[in-house]
Amino acid sequence: MTNSPILAVVDYGSGNLRSVWQAARHAAADTDWQVVLTQDAAVIRSAHRIILPGQGAMADCMRELRESGLLEPVLRAAESKPLFGVCVGMQMLLDHSEEGDTPSLGLIPGRVQRFRLEGRRQPDGSRYKIPQMGWNRVTRPQGRPAHPMWAGIADGSWYYFVHSYYAQLRDDAHCAGQADYGGLFAAAIARDNLFATQFHPEKSADQGIALYRNFLFWQP
Repeated sequence: MTNSPILAVVDYGSGNLRSVWQAARHAAADTDWQVVLTQDAAVIRSAHRIILPGQGAMADCMRELRESGLLEPVLRAAESKPLFGVCVGMQMLLDHSEEGDTPSLGLIPGRVQRFRLEGRRQPDGSRYKIPQMGWNRVTRPQGRPAHPMWAGIADGSWYYFVHSYYAQLRDDAHCAGQADYGGLFAAAIARDNLFATQFHPEKSADQGIALYRNFLFWQP
């Protein structure tokens, strides 16, 4: 076990981290990967891959990441190691969030904005609800090769979302998947060794587990 590669799920107090850890363990069950849930900066520094979960308010997540002492190890890991951001963990990769006027990690250019759908109706006549909560289809941007993280996963697969804010990217080339909720938005983003999803793979059945499994073998 000591020679096994390590996938570290960063435990800085976010609400969804245990379910992320359990799903990643399931994805790695028949591999030699060791999936650890950790508050230890040294483990994050030595890990081979990182998952950064996030749930709740952006300001709280950023504060907890700083106060846990894990901000610097995460930033260092993001320089070269494969890193997977989940939900608010995706939003944290951008420059700034409108939620609480919160500066974030600045790893992918863009801002986090609130859905503004008040009074609008969906195609079935129902009103849009904020947050978006439930299943939505994720498609790959047209005209570009699919990101390697989608290997073996059908385009248009359904994933589970819970969010009131979305990523507004500065460069559309960083959009790796999109969904429609009152208009298209970035449901997955990527840059170099970074990949992240607004949806929750750990709540998204087999296609979510497949995404975590792909992360184990992705070679950015």
